Amino acid sequence: MTSKSEARPHDDTPAATHAFLQDARTVDVALWLSGLKPDARERHLAALAPARRATVFGNLPLNMQVKLARKMPSADLARIVTAMDADDRVDLFNRLSEDDQTGLVAQLAPEHGEDIRRLSSHPEECAGAIMTSDYAVLEAGMTAEDAIAALRRQAHGAETIYRSYIVDADHRLAGSVRLHALILAAPDTPVTQLMESAPVSVTLDTDQEDVGKMIARYDLLAIPVVDAEGRLVGIVTHDDAADVMQAEATEDFQKISHVLPFKQSMREAGIGVLYSRRIVWLALLVFGNLFSGAGIAYFEEMILAYVSLVFFLPLLIDSSGNAGSQSATLMVRALATGDVEMKHWRSLIVRELSVAAALGATMAAVVFPLGAWRGGADVALTVGLTMFVVVLIGSLVGMSLPFLLSRLRLDPATASGPLVTTISDATGVLIYFSIATLILSP
Repeated sequence: MTSKSEARPHDDTPAATHAFLQDARTVDVALWLSGLKPDARERHLAALAPARRATVFGNLPLNMQVKLARKMPSADLARIVTAMDADDRVDLFNRLSEDDQTGLVAQLAPEHGEDIRRLSSHPEECAGAIMTSDYAVLEAGMTAEDAIAALRRQAHGAETIYRSYIVDADHRLAGSVRLHALILAAPDTPVTQLMESAPVSVTLDTDQEDVGKMIARYDLLAIPVVDAEGRLVGIVTHDDAADVMQAEATEDFQKISHVLPFKQSMREAGIGVLYSRRIVWLALLVFGNLFSGAGIAYFEEMILAYVSLVFFLPLLIDSSGNAGSQSATLMVRALATGDVEMKHWRSLIVRELSVAAALGATMAAVVFPLGAWRGGADVALTVGLTMFVVVLIGSLVGMSLPFLLSRLRLDPATASGPLVTTISDATGVLIYFSIATLILSP
């Protein structure tokens, strides 16, 4: 990770700033520019040479690219977009207004304009939306010598040539070959003898999260994308897949905290965005917590008779919520990574029952002496037994909810955090005072 000291000039003098802009890594320049005010950012970006400006621009956050693009003349924007990677330029294109898109395409070379329109036509969050058309392709009839010559011609515009894809006369994917294998082979060796047949591939409509998982599972630098007829139409590189997985993880964290997902960075999100994304679940959970209040009201006479019970109420329901959140978080992550599937539910529920029982017994042993100290043996028994039951129930609820939501084709990330805590609070109150009624009532 780049440190802040590496991503800024050594001092604030114009000479140091100029040297930094010209000599520093483009990623560091982009990071520094992203921290400036808009006017200063535009001024420094405009001062860069065209090729360097395009590279720096491509490393800026997408929201920042959009704001800069809206202020640029179409001709200037077209020069930058032409130098960007195919998938990056499509991401920017999709965020522009229709008028800006029309103006940009009019300034682009026909082949670039057609490529953008084709790539941008695919639905979001699928392989077609994150693939690039900048890939190296070889024909099945080539020799190793022919293939190396072809790669020299294609290398400048390709995202990667470490693995090339072999197609037949109809452009159907036949195999893939590593550059290492081509270099070591005799010049007249047919590429069909060097290629790996039936390479791992995805279709245009494969979910982008599944694409990332496949790249990670098979340890690929890139994965080919084919259409319904098996024709090669693009590739998804590992860095783009990593960006997707990072975005998906961020979205899961937001859902776990019951924040409606938003695409802006935390630094750029406005007050209105943050408010609108947080208020919905907070308001809904208020109504969920009313059940806890109703439970307390129902057992009002018991509480008045044994005031010491109130002392343990926060401790017990918080323990239930904490245990449930632990189970839910572990299960949501395991489902997200593919470590567990729906078919594993039965074996996992049995294991969670054993773990939760052990946790509940241990925590019951901890609070039992406190109950005896505050209210005597009967209160101690009430508190200890309640602790055991609520931890057990909370853990089982936390583990089961992600599976239930997955079965209903909903995102299991919404099962964690506040939702599990709210359910555990309501059930914990009922369990606590029901046990108290059984043990303490004359």
